[in-house]
Amino acid sequence: MRSSNHLIGLMNFLTFLASIPILGGGIWLSSRANSTDCMKFLQWPLIVIGVAIMVVSLAGFAGACYRNTFLMYLYLWAMFFIIAILIGFIIFAYAVTDKGSGRPVLNRAYSEYYLQDYTGWLEERVTTQSYWSKISSCVRDSHVCGKMRRSVNGIPETADMFNLRKLSPIESGCCKPPTACGYIYGNETYWTPGTGLVGADPDCVRWSNDQEQLCYNCDSCKAGVLASLKKSWRKVSVINIVILIFLVIMYVVACAAFRHNKRMDNDEPYGETRMEKAQPSRIHF
Repeated sequence: MRSSNHLIGLMNFLTFLASIPILGGGIWLSSRANSTDCMKFLQWPLIVIGVAIMVVSLAGFAGACYRNTFLMYLYLWAMFFIIAILIGFIIFAYAVTDKGSGRPVLNRAYSEYYLQDYTGWLEERVTTQSYWSKISSCVRDSHVCGKMRRSVNGIPETADMFNLRKLSPIESGCCKPPTACGYIYGNETYWTPGTGLVGADPDCVRWSNDQEQLCYNCDSCKAGVLASLKKSWRKVSVINIVILIFLVIMYVVACAAFRHNKRMDNDEPYGETRMEKAQPSRIHF
């Protein structure tokens, strides 16, 4: 029985360690929300799940050490619900980031992003005016466009050099006009209209060389934010899937060990009774 308790204790310790990557993923999303992605509510489910796994695994560890049946029941039921919630979160994360990706541009290393490629709950959430005003303000305050400026030996980057850069979705969508608009490169965030007609894309007239405006009100900027969110969520989801598989294995082993403990507890009185019966009765005179 001691070996079973030791096994359960080890499982809970490993579960505690498994909660660290989940919590780390939530913290990483939080840092992204404060810097580029700017969707500040998305990281909280992961942080809550990570903290919950930590607390529950500590309760299970204590239950195994002190052979507290109540704590073990609490651990098993709580872990069951946490695993179910984590499965739901992974499915949700993949469902809301299922559609949309960058489109390649001729003679350019970077991709461009179009809002019509994204549909569903996340797209509606991002494009809602009340949310977008906060998101665009966050993108502006992150100075992501100002950080695009480069120079070689003190000489500003040329158009050909810029075209060979692999821009992030937000840099491509928010910091420059769409290529189809025909603007002429001045520097990374300053573009002048070409000699021909401006393209039919509504973003062509939304572009501004005002460094506080740029393309922050463009659909391409909203698409860039969605693409950045998709990339961040997919990275975290891969970690979550690995941790989920590990948690399921740990949960199955913990259930088996707990049932073994219960069976041993139930067998002990029965074994004692049989031993008592096997002993010869004493005759009293």
